[in-house]
Amino acid sequence: MSKKRKITIAATGLNNTDNPGPGIPFIRGVLDSDFFDAKIIGLAYENLEPGIYMHDLIKKSYHIPYPTAGSDVLIKRLEYINSIEDIDVLIPNFDAELYTFMKSSNKLEEMGIKTFLPTIEQYEERHKSNLPKFGEKYGVKVPASKAVYFERELITVEKEIKYPFYVKGKFYEAELAYNREQAITFLRKISAKWGFPIIIQQYVSGTEVNVVALGDGKGNTVGAVPMRKLYITDKGKAWAGITLADDNLLKLTKRLIKKTKWRGGMELEIIRSKNNEYFLVEINPRLPAWVYLSVGAGQNLPEALVKLALGIEVEPFTEYEVGKIFIRYSFDLITNIEEFEKLSLYAEL
Repeated sequence: MSKKRKITIAATGLNNTDNPGPGIPFIRGVLDSDFFDAKIIGLAYENLEPGIYMHDLIKKSYHIPYPTAGSDVLIKRLEYINSIEDIDVLIPNFDAELYTFMKSSNKLEEMGIKTFLPTIEQYEERHKSNLPKFGEKYGVKVPASKAVYFERELITVEKEIKYPFYVKGKFYEAELAYNREQAITFLRKISAKWGFPIIIQQYVSGTEVNVVALGDGKGNTVGAVPMRKLYITDKGKAWAGITLADDNLLKLTKRLIKKTKWRGGMELEIIRSKNNEYFLVEINPRLPAWVYLSVGAGQNLPEALVKLALGIEVEPFTEYEVGKIFIRYSFDLITNIEEFEKLSLYAEL
């Protein structure tokens, strides 16, 4: 067997809680690689992101500023981290941070740090508030939806979109409202956290199915694995899921990647109606928190993403194992107060 290629990878999304980020499953996929011998650097926003203290996965962690601090502050921090770690590839794993990293991709390239992200145009056109136009442009069914910027707009929206409908944040969170009182409550709660616009989306009865996929930026699908949730938390997150045999779902995914020339990881959230129609309800512009299921099913998409970032040719995956199940579990991670103090004082551990 040939010698593995040594590489240093930085990743965000270390909050492996009941609302997990994709960072830890992405890292697990890379560490399972037969091609790379990876040293993992964690980039964290909060002191209690569990991934910081998973020393068997992450060699060293650093605090980075929130996206709201601006790209200049982020780049300055990354310059410092890179001067110590000599990072080869950086993989952001949160929707809310992607725009800042996309905007900074040329500066990161100058620092010798590779990324493989959607273009700003791709990121914007698949946004929840733009999804109806996206569906029209690419020939995909999308539930009726409307972006609202003020609470009073709900009265107008009710005339176009009937209850029940989803009240969605621009980055995260969705609540199903059955009447105006619930809609206002959810709108206030979500907008207080994520700001406006809030997206109102028609509820479609059916089965939710999801696809994790990877596009090479030229219209080719490197890999795609469909999944159905078996257990859902009160936050609407999959706590267990199973890979599916669904050719129509895969055809839809490949068609979208071909037409959009999607670059990087993505998750499609789709409702399969009782009439076997497919409604696209969301596109997340990065690998999802359940991406390790793709690794278990035979498609190591995290490894493939890193290869694409480095310009290494990747053979598209042609199959995956149907009936593979993932089940999340809670684990008590024990650490010392000294580690927490070091992180708080020096912003690195």
